[in-house]
Amino acid sequence: MFYQQFTGVVRHLIILNVLVFIGSYVILGQESFPRMMEGDENGLGRLYLAAFMPGSMYFQPFQMATHMFMHGDIMHLAFNMLSLYLFGPMVEAVWGHKRFLLYYLVCGVGAYALHLGVQWWELDRAGIDPRTWNVPMLGASGAIFGIYVAFGYLFPNQVISLLFPPISLKAKYFVIIMAGLELFYGVRGYSTGIAHFAHLGGALFGFIMIMIWYRGRLRY
Repeated sequence: MFYQQFTGVVRHLIILNVLVFIGSYVILGQESFPRMMEGDENGLGRLYLAAFMPGSMYFQPFQMATHMFMHGDIMHLAFNMLSLYLFGPMVEAVWGHKRFLLYYLVCGVGAYALHLGVQWWELDRAGIDPRTWNVPMLGASGAIFGIYVAFGYLFPNQVISLLFPPISLKAKYFVIIMAGLELFYGVRGYSTGIAHFAHLGGALFGFIMIMIWYRGRLRY
């Protein structure tokens, strides 16, 4: 891959995510899914900060923002923060702190919007009232996918060396492949427990913002 400096907004985002991960356990405690399914609000624990379906008894408006700083476990946190560390600094160096932070947050909210929109449609189609759906979404992955798109746009020919599988490819192809896989898995319903359309939402909203900022100009 390539060395990145641990500075700027990227550093603060990583620190904030780590603090929220630890603090949510210390202050709010471990969640209890059996109690949540029974409608016991005391079973929420740290998931009080995750994103629930609007209309759910557990929904709070602030969850649209807080969910992107929450993570399910240490591996979930580590993977997202490593991705942010590897891809974020070069994007931030080009855009500056304010634009980078705005982009990151919009991608996170966009991930929330597309995920819940698709989930609402799927539940309604299956004859399930979406307002009774109490399964939360959490994680920075949507915002991270937005960062992937930004990196692929700004540095399309930067070579990325992957560990799994052990191959090297240009950033623009990496982004296309990642988005294609998320779309495939999301449509086919693979990997239950992974919010594929949240990933696509972050990528889509990121792409729209880039097209607005750069007036539709593509790079090769």
